[in-house]
Amino acid sequence: MRRGEVAGLRWSDVDLAKGELTVAGIVVRVAGALAWTAPKTDRPRRRIPLTAGLVAELKAHRKAQIAERLHAGDQWTDTGAVFATEVGGWVDPRNLLRTVEIAAAKAGIDDVGAHTLRHSAAVGWLESGVHIKAAADLLGHASISITGDLYGHTSDDAARAAVNGLGDALGL
Repeated sequence: MRRGEVAGLRWSDVDLAKGELTVAGIVVRVAGALAWTAPKTDRPRRRIPLTAGLVAELKAHRKAQIAERLHAGDQWTDTGAVFATEVGGWVDPRNLLRTVEIAAAKAGIDDVGAHTLRHSAAVGWLESGVHIKAAADLLGHASISITGDLYGHTSDDAARAAVNGLGDALGL
């Protein structure tokens, strides 16, 4: 997901029972204030399946957020945001990036940028054999050519596996 999509994720977009979420909007800055908005086209709107582990984490997060809401009392702004400020407001997408950068630095990982996690996921999917159309749909790309152009570069290991696979199929 893009950082604006993560910031714009609402609990109404998350179906923990089905284990999926719908990317329905983004958080943007308008006249100095954060606001939720629907995407300009339907293409970014998509469903993303969740792992059982992520569903468990989201359940725990929701429970913690309910406690924050009770603590905030009348100060709470009910945006419905999954990732909200201490008083329920929208989180600035830039702050999500800062959080990832700090976590990466603590883990000893350098050069984590705005799309590092997205890029790593896309390349990992493609190199592990996930169909390019499935990857494009998960990434919200309008066509597989965008996915291929951005993330279709191959590692030496992936190139070797492709050649070996063809060799095995041909008995070489």
